[in-house]
Amino acid sequence: MDFTVRSITAIIAASFSFQTLAQDQLAVDETIKFALFSAAWGENTDDGLKVVVQNLSEQSVRLERIDFLDLPEKAATVELELNLELPANKYAQRELAPVDLLSGDDCVARTMAENWKLVEISNYTLNPSVRNLIIEDTNSFRIYQCVRSVRLHWLELSDHSEHESEGWVLYHFESRSDG
Repeated sequence: MDFTVRSITAIIAASFSFQTLAQDQLAVDETIKFALFSAAWGENTDDGLKVVVQNLSEQSVRLERIDFLDLPEKAATVELELNLELPANKYAQRELAPVDLLSGDDCVARTMAENWKLVEISNYTLNPSVRNLIIEDTNSFRIYQCVRSVRLHWLELSDHSEHESEGWVLYHFESRSDG
């Protein structure tokens, strides 16, 4: 009997922990949208990076950092420090120093080598099932996307609770031809 009670307690605790993680994932997927872009991608300039973030929630938050994962070394990440306060249902933006977000991902490296232009990196798309596919292909315009894992770290300002969630970003590329 004691074994059964402990087993049920462990299952409930694991379920609650999973539910909390799922709620954090749902929270970030539904409330924090962002896009990064730079004129320097694929060009020989030292232009900085710009981030635009939208808070779709009813709570003010501070997006502390975005960690870019999936690098060749398992422990390696690229940390993009933001500390950007987002009022409820508002946008915020910031100019950042140049950061290498192009290294460490095979799809991104291959696509850049094929002379595609990186337009933006974002955690939203019209079709989240698109992975490494050309989504529009005409004689004059093509779009290609690569997927990369990220971890967002944010703070709810009302109660100072810290949250983190793993998700994905899409690298949006375009290629224009003279045809």
